[in-house]
Amino acid sequence: MKKKIIPLALFAYVGMMYPGRKRKDPILNVKHYAHRGFHSEEGVPENSMAAFRRAKELGYGIEMDVQLTKDNVMVIHHDYHLKRTCGVNRYIKDLTYEELSKYRLMGTRERIPRFVDVLREIDGAVPLLIELKMETFNTTLCRLAAEALDHYHGLYCMESFHPYALYWFKKHRPQVIRGQLSEQFFKEKEWKHAPGYFAVKNLLTNFVTKPDFIAYHYKYKDCLPLKICRKLYHMPIYGWTFRSREAYEENQKYFHGFIFEKFMI
Repeated sequence: MKKKIIPLALFAYVGMMYPGRKRKDPILNVKHYAHRGFHSEEGVPENSMAAFRRAKELGYGIEMDVQLTKDNVMVIHHDYHLKRTCGVNRYIKDLTYEELSKYRLMGTRERIPRFVDVLREIDGAVPLLIELKMETFNTTLCRLAAEALDHYHGLYCMESFHPYALYWFKKHRPQVIRGQLSEQFFKEKEWKHAPGYFAVKNLLTNFVTKPDFIAYHYKYKDCLPLKICRKLYHMPIYGWTFRSREAYEENQKYFHGFIFEKFMI
């Protein structure tokens, strides 16, 4: 009996990673994305308008993080909490945009920008890799981001750690290129050990969400789910986050694209 179960389990494991028919889109040919904008210079903090302008000047694609304030304003910020970036013991979801706009980023004059203002500033000059920050199955952020992007004329794609964000776009904006963010969560201290993370780290929701690409922590380039998606399903794999030229150059053969910071390519 065990001899029958093992092949069936392996078949199911591999089958759940199947992303469906591969699409072609120009943005997937863009190799380099500045992580949270290009913020390697003094006075230019991550995910700030200054960082996005600098990336635009240098011609890099831009990776950014979008989340909602208490009054459902889309803002660009990575952490859900403001302690690291603004020195304030508050969560973004507990503040209105007006309240949030009083804080400065990393001790600079820069403030947390609105998503719509960033779209207006970039205006299609470089491609955008937009991460949707979702903690629950509430898809308000998906809807608002999609509505804003409906009027945007530049190249962009979306990604998220939360598979339900990808599913929402598959159902409501199937033309939008979507990517599954992941890593080996249980090897990283900041992640919780929960069943959902097991599914995401192994890319087991692919057969439902049908991602066009995978964005995975580059140091886990040889993990089994990436090998399967790379070699069997020929999926584009983007590596994050490269913080040195040495790491970037050593991993050229493993990735189609590179999300990087703190150096120029």
